[in-house]
Amino acid sequence: MEKRAILAAVLMAAVFIVYQMFFFPESPVPQKPPAPTAAQSPAPTTPAPSAPPATPAAPTARAPQTPRPPQRLSTVEAPLYRTVVSSEGGKFQELVLRYRGEKPMVIVGDLGPEGLFVAPDGIGPGKVVSMNVDKDAVTVTGDKPAELVLTGESDGLRIRETLRFHPDGYAIDALLRVENTSGASRTVALSLPWFTRQAWHGLPEKFQGQHPTEIVWSSHGSVNRIDDLSASSSSVDGDWVALDSVWYLAALLPKSPGFKLVIATEGKVADAKNGDKTPAGRATVAVKATPTIASGQAWEGNVVLYAGPKEHERLKALGLEGAINFGGFPLPRKWGGLPMEWLGVPILLLMNWTYKHVGNYGVAIILLTVVSKVLFYPLTVKSMRSMKAMQALQPQVNALRSKYQKDPQSLQRETLALYKKQRVNPMGGCLPMIAQVPIFYALYLALSVSVELQGSPFLCFGRVFGFDLWICDLAAHDPTYVLPVLMGITMFMQQKMTPTMGDPRQAKMMLFMPIIFTFMFLNLPSGLVLYWTVSNVLQILQQKLMDRPARSRATREAKDAGRA
Repeated sequence: MEKRAILAAVLMAAVFIVYQMFFFPESPVPQKPPAPTAAQSPAPTTPAPSAPPATPAAPTARAPQTPRPPQRLSTVEAPLYRTVVSSEGGKFQELVLRYRGEKPMVIVGDLGPEGLFVAPDGIGPGKVVSMNVDKDAVTVTGDKPAELVLTGESDGLRIRETLRFHPDGYAIDALLRVENTSGASRTVALSLPWFTRQAWHGLPEKFQGQHPTEIVWSSHGSVNRIDDLSASSSSVDGDWVALDSVWYLAALLPKSPGFKLVIATEGKVADAKNGDKTPAGRATVAVKATPTIASGQAWEGNVVLYAGPKEHERLKALGLEGAINFGGFPLPRKWGGLPMEWLGVPILLLMNWTYKHVGNYGVAIILLTVVSKVLFYPLTVKSMRSMKAMQALQPQVNALRSKYQKDPQSLQRETLALYKKQRVNPMGGCLPMIAQVPIFYALYLALSVSVELQGSPFLCFGRVFGFDLWICDLAAHDPTYVLPVLMGITMFMQQKMTPTMGDPRQAKMMLFMPIIFTFMFLNLPSGLVLYWTVSNVLQILQQKLMDRPARSRATREAKDAGRA
């Protein structure tokens, strides 16, 4: 017992000594700064007088940080979206669209607006203004917009930002007011930026596969695109600037004069080979104004923020319809190109009009395909007749080839003479088909950029173990791969029924095209595959309809021969 008592006393003493050595010196540490200054007396002999001015400078630099209010969040509930607004410049911490499900438009740290930036001296990008919000929650109901007001001050400037939320759209008005409370005129720089990562590989899917892929802006009536998010920075005059994806758009539209469009990039694109360890670069689009405000005066500006689906009618109401990329049909350089929106927009409007009456986009696509086939039926008939005439002359053409196989010029001359004698146009089978290509291509593009197809079912029998049966989303690929296989089968049947005009070996090679197209269409949207399949079926029916007179004529001739 005595040994245990002595051991306990020794341990207690050791603990007490260690505690004295390591914990008690923490309080005297503030009293030791004079000692270091004395210890460093050899160096500060001359700087000693300058040291006191340095110490007062530090408190004055930190003083502006003290009145910064804490961050507050305000939740906005609207019929078409839900957003969370931060008091830090009014940036969106969250923005979820209620469009055929929930679609996030903001990913903190990777995608979204950064709030209002203000540079009181008019130089540089400035910094985010810390503000106060007048409400913790806003509910948008009825037919009138609701407002959220943010107020703050920055270096003699009184700043007010009013966010106006509309009940029937995705556009948000940002009304800015800056009042100069200082005693002199000042040039102030204000900007509203929206940024995105340059590369999205290595991250979990958070945006339904619709990350921004290009920068789009409108300047002097023309729409410009940059599909490289690491492009160089620029500042231009224009109507709007946006981060664009296939189906969704985040756009900034200045509605008052004095704004410029800014496109900026920073950082470096992450490299997939490095396992996404390289810091990812950022691309930023912004609208910026640099007004000069006299003392006691105020400046006001208006910017519209649109973050929503690329529905043509909604975009057209804001002047953003140019953001939908229908592409262009290539023509010779001296002629420029054929803007496919001339054809794609009517087709898109016709599809939406048809949907309003039938209530199913799959049925609307089928009806649209039928209408296009009916319109081009005369051209198809002319093309088929020309190909049949060429096929009938094929034995004579082969005889000329064997006769003039060593004299190409004579072969060409005799072949043309044969066509002229039989009144056959060798281009008759191609020209009618070429006339249809722009329409079919525009129809293809209209379906590929139609956000209305997202989440739209065609023949959906439900889900089994999380697996769709059958086509529950026309914007996604067929999970059962039945539709692409049907497309390949109908394409093979169509090619077998089409008259062959050239070398039989080439015709056999063309039979591999359905296999290639089947693999190409496996992961394409079901709406596009449905259009292509229905088009093949209609082409087969047209071919059978055209072959009926020939079959009946052959049957009559066989019967006459039998009677004879």
